[in-house]
Amino acid sequence: MTHSATDHQVPHPPAIETVGLGKRYRRGWALRDSSFRLPAGRVCALVGPNGAGKTTLLSLAAGLVEPTTGTIRLAGHRPGSPEARHGTAFLSQRKALYPRFRVREILRMGQELNPSWHQETAEWVVEAGGIPMDARVGTLSGGQSTRVAFALALGKRPRLMLLDEPMADLDPLVRHQMTDILRAEARRNGSTVVMSSHLVSELSNACDYLVLVNNGRVRLAGEVDLLLDRHRQLTAAAADADEYDVIATTGQGAERATLVRTHDAPPPDGTHRTPTLEELVLGYLGAPDTAPLITPSARVSTESEVSV
Repeated sequence: MTHSATDHQVPHPPAIETVGLGKRYRRGWALRDSSFRLPAGRVCALVGPNGAGKTTLLSLAAGLVEPTTGTIRLAGHRPGSPEARHGTAFLSQRKALYPRFRVREILRMGQELNPSWHQETAEWVVEAGGIPMDARVGTLSGGQSTRVAFALALGKRPRLMLLDEPMADLDPLVRHQMTDILRAEARRNGSTVVMSSHLVSELSNACDYLVLVNNGRVRLAGEVDLLLDRHRQLTAAAADADEYDVIATTGQGAERATLVRTHDAPPPDGTHRTPTLEELVLGYLGAPDTAPLITPSARVSTESEVSV
């Protein structure tokens, strides 16, 4: 019997997999009963209001804190393990840079600490921003410091990049440029990017996967296109929306629009459209008790949620 090459291909483990993951602090649960998968090679938007659990989820993935309940694995490895550390880069709003170091010294540090370091990538990110290599980090602007931090993260060539709103201090043009760089590097290296941000409209063109967290629980997870396809915005002229799961209603009178989850029911002709990512996110943020919607690729077998 002959076998094709594809017969022996082993699927990549999920970039992130959580099962019943929870973290409790003294003030209460920051994250609870989180179960989802993020397939490798995706660029994922992690969204939610302040205090929803986004930073806690990223900190758990980065191995900075230990879970109270459940498990989290990065490509099958425990966060904080040597395999996970070597393959993960974490970047937060508070850039871990030494202000007295020169930029070239920061990059040299990255080279010494990371076996997979790619100096050309790191230098290109810095030089594209017009930052002198001999400048001290403490003299740089906030946007310049962010670019140096990105150079450190991208120079590592990580399998997984965890970004906790690191571009909040960048102007819109530079945010767009850095997002393009992230997408290009992710495609080139087959890496996975998880990007937490409040700027949902900007994420819509950058990300192909979505994880929405609200009140410490995952409410949406899966491919952006598939999640959008499972919802419609019904206009005021639409027929009775009771046959659908109503998520949110905005506006009044002729301006009224209702976000619904359609399941297999066909929406009425001429009175609906596919929502934008921003409309979908805002609808679910305003309906924290809505049943979770998890697509098959994001689903963990132990959880129960609305099927799609």
